[in-house]
Amino acid sequence: MARVAHNQNDINLIARMMRAEAEGEGRLGMLMVGNVIVNRRKADCLDFEGLRSIEDVIYQVQGGNYSFEAVQKGDLFYNPARGVEKKLARKVLKYWRQHPAKYALWYFNPYGECPSTWYGQPITGQYKQHCYYEPMANTCESAYRF
Repeated sequence: MARVAHNQNDINLIARMMRAEAEGEGRLGMLMVGNVIVNRRKADCLDFEGLRSIEDVIYQVQGGNYSFEAVQKGDLFYNPARGVEKKLARKVLKYWRQHPAKYALWYFNPYGECPSTWYGQPITGQYKQHCYYEPMANTCESAYRF
């Protein structure tokens, strides 16, 4: 059983986004980015209410901009997914979760130290250049379901 229903297009979208956002952080870094995407799809709360597909998550607009910078600015996102990223995307869609991205709904690269909060949400940790944040307690129970 998969964490979220998905199709081949979803696999390709996640694979392309993982590569665009975290290729320099290796496979584990790409898995963490993919996990945040799946978490956003599962979480029907906060900034992520009403997202019903992976495509909704990838192309979500908040504050006039795409949630993922790579959609707007990233040439890598618009390249075809490669086999290694597709394999990682399948893994994250089916079962993969790991700290600090395990319950994270946000991540970013601050090009410096990670702030202790991001838009009021607590940090869960850092992997290489990315800082990960999960919802404050009792604000998004669906983020903590498998």
